[in-house]
Amino acid sequence: MALTTTPRTMRSGLPRSRRVDQASGLRETMNPTPSLSPQVQVIAVSSGKGGVGKTNVVANLAVASARQGRKVMVMDADLALGNVDILLGLTPKYTIEDVLSGERRLEEVLVTGPEGIQLLPATSGGQAFTQLTYEQQLMLQTAFLELPRIPDLLFIDCAAGISPNVLYFSLVAHETIVLISPDPTSLTDAYALIKILSTRYHLRTFRLLVNKVKNVQEGKEVFRKFSLVTDRFLSLSLDYMGCIPSDDYVSMAVSQQRAVCELYPRAPASRALSSLVSTLQGWSGDRAWQGGFQLFGPSALAATRTMTEG
Repeated sequence: MALTTTPRTMRSGLPRSRRVDQASGLRETMNPTPSLSPQVQVIAVSSGKGGVGKTNVVANLAVASARQGRKVMVMDADLALGNVDILLGLTPKYTIEDVLSGERRLEEVLVTGPEGIQLLPATSGGQAFTQLTYEQQLMLQTAFLELPRIPDLLFIDCAAGISPNVLYFSLVAHETIVLISPDPTSLTDAYALIKILSTRYHLRTFRLLVNKVKNVQEGKEVFRKFSLVTDRFLSLSLDYMGCIPSDDYVSMAVSQQRAVCELYPRAPASRALSSLVSTLQGWSGDRAWQGGFQLFGPSALAATRTMTEG
């Protein structure tokens, strides 16, 4: 079962529009030559609840994107319960905690994974950074700007839920993918996340990806039901990315701490995930994303102020 890419008819809500740019003046002051700024596509992947397969999807999208020639970095933004490294069988020496404490540069913490992807690992079992302060957000931004080798695609694997960190990392991304499953609790919690980001922080476009479906028809039906609610109560654009089938090969790959796209490239889930890569590349061709908040640029300052003031 391969992924069915989004037809124009499978779109809910408002027309596609730029995210609110609260840093135009700051950008003009700090970045007078935008043509020289790094063009990094930043995609946050969130879910209202845990257990929908978010980290697995992020890891496999990263591997599949790298296979198709992109320079990919993954940031594990579940800063208390990070597990991307475990999923990929990596053993990092340092974590993002060492960056935020000022003990290590970001480039020293990065770990190389399958297909050459770079991983910024998070602490597992720590509580010191469950809610980043304004100063820590600025420190993280500075660390990214000082990287000697800049990727062209950054995935942010957000924690589940609606914590301040989840909201912040969604704000500094160009695109927000919300992963859901047919489970009703997944839909309820995803709605809560989207509602906060749209009403409080004025994000207007979300990409919905449905995981663990029986077939393509179920994925479309889940999106239809979800979009009926968002259309009625929220003012936003909800785009259907497609769906990923339930697949025993995913569990087999997880048990071996490997990405399913790497270990079983012909598995139904692998084919679906690989098909998404061209969709992601299509987003980067849309110049509108350059107007949003950027983790690799001065406009991330606007996101930190928005979170502090909001």
